[in-house]
Formats: sequence, structure tokens, C-alpha cells
Amino acid sequence: MQNKRVLILHGWGGSEYPHWQAWLATELIKQNDIVSFPSLPNKDFPNFKQWINFVEKEINHFVPDIVVCHSLGSISWFHILEKLDIKPLEKLLLVAPVRKDCDIKELKDFFPYKVPKNLKANKALLIVSTNDIYMNLHEANELQHELNIEMRILENAGHINADSGFGEFKEVLDWINE
Repeated sequence: MQNKRVLILHGWGGSEYPHWQAWLATELIKQNDIVSFPSLPNKDFPNFKQWINFVEKEINHFVPDIVVCHSLGSISWFHILEKLDIKPLEKLLLVAPVRKDCDIKELKDFFPYKVPKNLKANKALLIVSTNDIYMNLHEANELQHELNIEMRILENAGHINADSGFGEFKEVLDWINE
């Protein structure tokens, strides 16, 4: 079996250890997959143009088979799909994306966003929580309907990050390896 090429896109503030994305990168490397887990520029004060240009260059250089996004990383991916004509991915994972009308001052340039008509992925999954402060369950259901992809709902998982107890996230690794 060929090694997977996995691009991991973090959200606002990054996803360093003990975040599940850092754990995932390590686990994928242990199984000899090829991983790109870049620290996006100015992660604490994201600049829309810098992030999108950076991700575009990374996609063109790395050419991933699988993309794993968390939070603002998912929104960045939506913007990338508007801008680039990429080769279809094997898989796309969107974890805890942010609502369309997010009004956080530091992130204003990322919103509102258009929901892509085509995710350019053979298989896609949306993972959300019943109590995420950045997207409630009603908004998650609307996004899932617009994207027309499978959705898994985690009970009381917050923003599905290290602060809500997600250091190890075996379900994600299992899904990538299916």
C-alpha cells in the first residue's frame, strides 16, 4: 500500500501538542505516511491573504491525498476551493468548523464564507459537537446539508480541541486508515 500524503490545517492559535492534530501527525508518521503540518503565519492573529497564499503554496508543493482541517482551517479550505482547481483528494476531514457569520474581530476577513458546491474529495466527513461555541448544532446541520457529506456528532465535546480534552483522537486516525 502506498504511503498517504496528509496535509493538516490548524485553526486560530494553532494545534500544538497536546492538541489532537499534533497527536495525529505523530501517529501518521509512525505508520510511515508523509505529513505536512505547517504552522500557518501569524496563527494568533491570522491574516486572510497570508493564510490562503501559504496554504495554496503548500498544496501546490506537497500535493496531498488527504486533508484534515480543524476550525478556521476548515474555513480556509473552503476559500482555497474557491480559488484553486485542485486534483480530487482521497479524503477530506472537517472538524469543528466555524459558523458562516462569525464576528470575532481578529478573524473578520475569513467571514462570511461560501459553502463550496464541490469539496473535491472522494470521501468527506464533518465532525461537530453538541456544545461548540463557534457553531451550534443547528448551524452544523445546515452546513452538513449544504455540503451533502456524512456528519458525526460528538456529545459535549466543546470545540474538539485540547481544551476540551482532545489530545488523542483515535476515531480520526481510524477514519483516515479505512
